[in-house]
Parts: sequence; C-alpha cells; structure tokens
Amino acid sequence: MANVTFNQDPVTLLGNELSVGDKAPDFTVLANDLQEVSLSDYKGVRLIAAVPSVDTGVCSDETKRFNEEADKLGNVHVLTISMDLPFAQGRWCAANGVKNLDTLSDHRHADFGEKYGVLIKELRLLARAVFVVDSNDKITYVEYVDEVTDHPDYDSALQAAEKAE
Repeated sequence: MANVTFNQDPVTLLGNELSVGDKAPDFTVLANDLQEVSLSDYKGVRLIAAVPSVDTGVCSDETKRFNEEADKLGNVHVLTISMDLPFAQGRWCAANGVKNLDTLSDHRHADFGEKYGVLIKELRLLARAVFVVDSNDKITYVEYVDEVTDHPDYDSALQAAEKAE
C-alpha cells in the first residue's frame, strides 16, 4: 500500500491500491442533486481526482486547476470526489465558478474510497489521489499523493488524460 501521511502523521488507507493496467472498479457516489452516479455513467476518458474536502486550501486550488484544464481536454470527463456533502459541493462550485467538472460525494457509503484504496481509516476522509481511466475502463495513470496536504503532479495527470483513448 501507498505510504501516505496527513500533516506528516502516517494514516491507514482502506481498500486495495490500484495500479496502471488494472480494470477501474465501478463505484456509486452522489451527484450534487443527490442522484446516485457511477463510473459507468461517464463514457470515454475520465480523470478522477480524490480530495479530502473542497473547503480546504489545497483541495480548492486543485479543483479550480482541474476545472480550468477540463475545458482544454476535449472529450475527457473530470470528476472530483470527496466526502463533502453534495449540498456543500454545490455551494462551493457556485461560489467558485466551477462548471467544467463534476464534484461527487462519497459520504454515504465510501464506495469509491474503499474500491480505489483512498479511504483514510482514522479520518473517514479521502486521501489525495489522481486516476486516469480510458474508454475501456483501464487505469492508465495513478498517483497516490504521499502527503495529503500536498498538491498532485498536475502536468503528469493532464498529459495522461490527453494521451488516453
């Protein structure tokens, strides 16, 4: 498993760590309108960013950055998943002009967090990670960020999304 820390303290990630080449597990999360959605609802290439909470500095900056880049990625669906309540995600998106990606909530069952190996046992938050899934549901890029309060490697993730088919 990835060795991940939160504010320099080691944390335990629940679920299985995923690798490039793995089949992307389907999952069920909530959209901002409280409707259940899953990976299979999005066709084509998907860039999935797992964040602890859009209400924190790094997560906010990350989501804004992926929102700006999403428009340039063409036919790539950008999803940001956190444990935030759907209502809070919707308010945050409205306040920050985020319209090019979907914020999704894993708060109900932590289905995404467990299937993608990013659920922090001690905090019931998601660790910071980025996954790129191609149109055949194969994972083509994975980054589990070692320190949850750090930014991901945006350039590598975006390049992987551009190359995926």
